[in-house]
Amino acid sequence: MIGFAVPEKYLFTRNGDTTVSYSGQTTRLKMAKEMVNALKDETTTITQLLAMFDHQEGASDFSDADLNASSKQVKNKTGNNGTATDAAEIRNDIESWMTNQVDSVFPAWTDEAQKGLAGYIQEAGGGSTRYVNQNGLENNQAVNKALIGALVADQVLNGYLTPAKLNTGTNEADQTAGTVVEGKSYTNMEHYWDEGYGYIYGLAADGTDPVTTPGSNDIFMLKYIGKVDSDTDFSGTAKKLFTAFIEGRAAVVAAEFEARDAAAKRVAKEASLVIGVRAAHYLKAGQLGLAAATPDMASVFHDLSEGFGFVYSLQFTLNSETNAPYFSRQEVMEMLGKIYPVVDGKRGFWDVTQADLQEAATTIATAFGFTYDNA
Repeated sequence: MIGFAVPEKYLFTRNGDTTVSYSGQTTRLKMAKEMVNALKDETTTITQLLAMFDHQEGASDFSDADLNASSKQVKNKTGNNGTATDAAEIRNDIESWMTNQVDSVFPAWTDEAQKGLAGYIQEAGGGSTRYVNQNGLENNQAVNKALIGALVADQVLNGYLTPAKLNTGTNEADQTAGTVVEGKSYTNMEHYWDEGYGYIYGLAADGTDPVTTPGSNDIFMLKYIGKVDSDTDFSGTAKKLFTAFIEGRAAVVAAEFEARDAAAKRVAKEASLVIGVRAAHYLKAGQLGLAAATPDMASVFHDLSEGFGFVYSLQFTLNSETNAPYFSRQEVMEMLGKIYPVVDGKRGFWDVTQADLQEAATTIATAFGFTYDNA
């Protein structure tokens, strides 16, 4: 039984003023989205892409003047809740996919892709055209889906909603006393919780009610919460996640810190599940595509590219029972080596086996408590 008031919508006020603020998160999501979209424009240079990732205040990196004027950036919030070594490697991974897109894929934009050669490949029946590297990977999908973990999940689960962050300094005493940040209507703890919320819901059509008022411009976590929720095996996921967020925020207001941390664990469970479900889903889709009498390789490559990014994001999930990710970075990189083999002359998705895809999807499903058939 909850012993404090919980609003139906994500609306919190103090003395008539809203205490909810996550504009910085909305800004970073917009920056990341424009960067990902630029990977689909063959006229984009690597200098432009790297500048969008590592934006400096006042630089004309984006089409939106407000983004250009911002002091925020994506790079310094990517993978920054682990070790410095891991953070450097993660950012290098993102930049390497962008570099490969510019150096290998863009010059072959009008060439038909072949094993070992970048280019375009069209889905059967005049479907979508996909642009892949020499190993069948869509770099834009790798970056997009990797940021769901490295930016969004990492900031929420391993950053803002952790006791270490929420309880920084005198935050517990300040929250109990209702001491707000100078010049603001909110306390530090309230703001930290909202910043976590903003990484997921910052581009929602209605950030106060993102479940019953669906729709957004998001291409990261929120988009895939909707996709998981629409799967009958996982229906209710969107509501569970939002409820955990709003109850946790209400617990912060009430200075009920045990209830706050319990809600944070529920957020971690549901947000991590979204990544796990979509990782297994896309690997399964790729495996079934390869099993067809005449595989539609463009469709297979697209599914596997999305799966690649979601598998990469598994290292940023959080199992609250173990206080560790469902898969470590080492386990993730080993799994990527199996589903995207590029050693001993193998050419990634051109040479991946159905068996390896099914094994990886099953391993992921088992870790999260569902089955290959559910994916």
